Amino acid sequence: MKSLDLLKARNITPEAARAGFRAGTAVPTSGWAAGFTQVNMISVPSDWAYDVLLFCQRNPKPCPVLDVTDPGSTTTALAPAADLRTDLPRYRVWRDGRLEDETPNVLSEWREDLVTFLIGCSFTFESLLVKEGIPLRHVEQGKNVSMYITDIPCRPAGRLHGPMVVSMRYIKADLVETAVQVTGHMPAVHGAPVHIGNPEAIGIRDLNRPDYGDAVIPQKDDVPVFWACGVTPQAALLESRPPFAITHAPGYMLITDAADSDYQIF
Repeated sequence: MKSLDLLKARNITPEAARAGFRAGTAVPTSGWAAGFTQVNMISVPSDWAYDVLLFCQRNPKPCPVLDVTDPGSTTTALAPAADLRTDLPRYRVWRDGRLEDETPNVLSEWREDLVTFLIGCSFTFESLLVKEGIPLRHVEQGKNVSMYITDIPCRPAGRLHGPMVVSMRYIKADLVETAVQVTGHMPAVHGAPVHIGNPEAIGIRDLNRPDYGDAVIPQKDDVPVFWACGVTPQAALLESRPPFAITHAPGYMLITDAADSDYQIF
């Protein structure tokens, strides 16, 4: 993303961003609408909703729930004017644990029995990292954040089970402690990192081959830092194979009207 485009994206309002996505803009949302909370989304049939809720309750680090809708609802209290079927830049449709489609909207796929979970996203704390002078390599390079499936098992819940997914950001070595402190004040959007340094220690063999998102080029003195990621439920879909689900595409989030500061604790 060019610097001017990035400046426009950072300063855009959530409402304008959602309108653009509804009209067909399909880009990763890292760096967009600075100061406003972004969320992951997973919608499942109501007979699977308790399993998802329990999975999130048992695994709050990767799956911090910020809202849960009533069955069939297409709105969320986090952004009352948003339509959950159209206002994300890209969606995924799943059947029997297989990714069936990526699409700009899910109007034709929506069902009246779907319960939607909105889960905290690490993009929310990125604006705070920038304020502390911490460069974000994926934003600088115009890429989606790198995400990896680890060998860290999540605690199973009902029919749902699977590994933790993490997002990785290269952080300058002398700024890692600051990054840990800043993000540690935001547990509702994954909080402090789950791992720093050697990726093989959490089952990641090659940082240049992310499972989701893009490979990012490190700079001198950069250290890989890993945060729990809200794509974790999608890894659970692969393992657990529910008959149907709709999710966001990794990195393509719902931008809400909630302020980042709503989820800071001190």
